[in-house]
Amino acid sequence: MIKNILKNGIIGGCIVSALLIAISFYMKANPEKEVNMMIGFAGMLIAFLFVAVGIKKQRELNNGYLSFGKAFLTGFLITLIISTIYVLVWLVILYNYFPNFAEHYTNMAIEKASPEEVAKVTEEMNSFKEMYKNPILVILITYIEILPLGIVYTLISALILKKKNVTT
Repeated sequence: MIKNILKNGIIGGCIVSALLIAISFYMKANPEKEVNMMIGFAGMLIAFLFVAVGIKKQRELNNGYLSFGKAFLTGFLITLIISTIYVLVWLVILYNYFPNFAEHYTNMAIEKASPEEVAKVTEEMNSFKEMYKNPILVILITYIEILPLGIVYTLISALILKKKNVTT
């Protein structure tokens, strides 16, 4: 079970991290251009395919049967590994390559705001910049970007891939 979870978690984590690195380098090199958030979302979904692969493999290892609870636990642990790799890679990028990310992101959000929203967006983004000064909040914010999607994906995968052992 552990080998299956680690393998699928690491593969998924590498996929989502590769996209995160590419997007970060692109944003740093092209500060005037905004990256579509759907690209990041799609990368997360691709990485989470390994949740389903891991649950399916776990079912095979259990002679074709897997309870919902065991399926969910397997998927959740894979999701947690993928998310943790994503967070760790973001921390390396943020503190070593893109330390002005909060400022960059704030400026983009304010420039994109309509004239009526500028004051409100400026206030929200200044709050964001303050939060981003705290490494614990950076970790939590980054987990919030990816973990909820992974949990939903895990729940759906566990429901689809569970298979009860029915004895006749």
